Amino acid sequence: MEVLHSHCAGLDVHKKTVVVCCLTPGAQGQRQREVRTFSTVTGELLQLLDWLLAQGVTHVAMESTGEYWKPIYNLLEGHLELLVVNAQHMKQVPGRKTDVKDAEWIADLLQHGLLRGSFIPPLPQRDLRDLTRQRANLMQDRTTVVNRLHKTLEWANIKLTSVLSDVTGASGRAILGALLTGQTDPTVLASLARGRLRSKQTELVAALTGVMRPHHSFLLAQALIQLDFLDEQLEVFDTMIAQYLAEAPPIHASPPDLPPDPPADPPADPPLTREEALVLLDTIPGVGPRVAAILLAEIGTNMAQFPTARHLAGWARLAPGNNESAGKRRSGATGRGNRWLKSTLVQSAWAAIKIKDSYAAGLFQRLCARRGAKRAIIAVAHHLLTAAYYMLLRHQPYHDLGANHFDQLHAQHTVNRLTHRIRQLGFEVAVTPMPETA
Repeated sequence: MEVLHSHCAGLDVHKKTVVVCCLTPGAQGQRQREVRTFSTVTGELLQLLDWLLAQGVTHVAMESTGEYWKPIYNLLEGHLELLVVNAQHMKQVPGRKTDVKDAEWIADLLQHGLLRGSFIPPLPQRDLRDLTRQRANLMQDRTTVVNRLHKTLEWANIKLTSVLSDVTGASGRAILGALLTGQTDPTVLASLARGRLRSKQTELVAALTGVMRPHHSFLLAQALIQLDFLDEQLEVFDTMIAQYLAEAPPIHASPPDLPPDPPADPPADPPLTREEALVLLDTIPGVGPRVAAILLAEIGTNMAQFPTARHLAGWARLAPGNNESAGKRRSGATGRGNRWLKSTLVQSAWAAIKIKDSYAAGLFQRLCARRGAKRAIIAVAHHLLTAAYYMLLRHQPYHDLGANHFDQLHAQHTVNRLTHRIRQLGFEVAVTPMPETA
C-alpha cells in the first residue's frame, strides 16, 4: 500500500501511561520503528512532544479513550497534525492484543492513510461546550432533587403533586416553606396558593391533609437547600454562557478528516458571528436562545467542517443506519453519536410539532401513522438539524414550508386518493379547481 505519511506515530492511551510507536524512514529507505512508554503527567507528556518533534513526526493518531486523550491533545495541539479516532474503526487482530501491538497498529494504519479523524472543534468552541454540557448536567441533578422532593411528600401523605404541576413554583415554595415552619393546617396551607391555583382550594385542602413527621421535615429541608444551590449554579452558568456568546470571537473550526465528498453548496461568505448565528437559529420552530447556544457549542458556525448536511446528520446519529446483506434490510438503528446534540434536538422536535400548520407538524403526522412516534420524532429532529446547517451555510432565516407541503408535491395523487376514499363511503364527488386569486 502507498505510504501517505512517512513520519507518523500511533498512541495507545491509558489513564497512567501512553505507549507510542514512531514510524520514520531509515537511511536506506526502510521503515524504522521505535516504541516508547511515557507517563501521562504533564512533565513526561512534554518530553513526548519533544521526542516526536526530534523524530520529525508530522502526524499523530490516538484512540478516543474516555477522557484520557484530552490531556495529550491539549499539549500536542498546534505542534502536530492530530487525529482522534473512534476505537471501533480500527479493531486489533484477535490474539495480538497488547499495548505495544495497539500502538503499532494505529501507526501502521495512519501511515497508509486508513484512519479517519473525529471532529474536534477549536479551543473556544470546546470551552463553550464545557459550559453548556455542565449546565445540562446541573439540570439533570435538579430534576433528580425535585423527584426526591416528590417522594418525600408522598411518604408524608401529602398529595401536593397531584394538584400542582410544579411544586418548585411560587405557590409550591410558599406551601413548602410553611410546612417547614411547622404549619400543618390544610386550610392555612391552601390559602398560600397564588394566581389561578386559588380556584382549587377544595382540592388543595384535601391534598395537603397528611402526616408530616420531623423526619419528613428534615428530608424536605435538605432537598430545598440542595435545590436552591443548584438554581444558583444554573444562574452562574447562564451568565458565563451569555458572556462567551457575546464577547468571544466567532467559532472557526478546521475541517475534520472526512470522506472527500464535494460540498453540496460551498459557502461564499465568511462564517457568521455568534450573535448573528443565534438570531438565525432562534427562527427555527422549537428552538429558543438556550437551544441555539447548545447548537453553536456542538456544531459551531462554520459549516465547512461538514461537506454536506448528510455528513452532519450522520455525525449526530440522526440519520438511519445502513445494515443490508444478501438483499435483506436489517435494523437501521441510528446508533450512538453526540448525545448532547441529539437529545437537545429531540426535545426541540417535540416542541416544534405542537405548532399548527407547520412543516414539522405535517412531517410528524405523516410518519407517525406508519412508522410510530419515536421514528417520526427522530425524522423531525433530523429536519431541524438539516435546516440549521443550511441556515448557517447560506446566512438565511428559517422558511417554513407549511403542513400541506407533502400534499402539494403530488397534488393530483392526493386528489385521486381522497376522491377514491369518498366513493368507498358511498358518495359521488366532483373535483373542480378553485380560481386563482389575484
